[in-house]
Amino acid sequence: MAYDKVIIVEGGQDRKRLARILAEPVDIICTNGTVSPYRLEELLAPYEQHELYVFVDADESGDKIRTLFKREFPAAIHLYTEKVYREVETTPYKVLATILLEANFNVQPNFLL
Repeated sequence: MAYDKVIIVEGGQDRKRLARILAEPVDIICTNGTVSPYRLEELLAPYEQHELYVFVDADESGDKIRTLFKREFPAAIHLYTEKVYREVETTPYKVLATILLEANFNVQPNFLL
């Protein structure tokens, strides 16, 4: 089932972590690391009419994915974890919930405590 918002992450652990926090239905898609423009287009073709959010790690791999998204999908909204945590997977739940809330996602209130 497709929803209005789509979050693109690098890996399965990122997806699981965000899914626990979200209080609304959102498709979370994994790139499984660095992707080519062709693979990215293929991966996101079903989501052309959706709001795209890119939430990748604050490292070299994440930077490459962001650059590709900025070129291929300039309307995508980029969410950033704090560099001190480097990875979405290692960012504390409260910090992730705050980032998502600021991007107008509904989050489980218990993650904001």
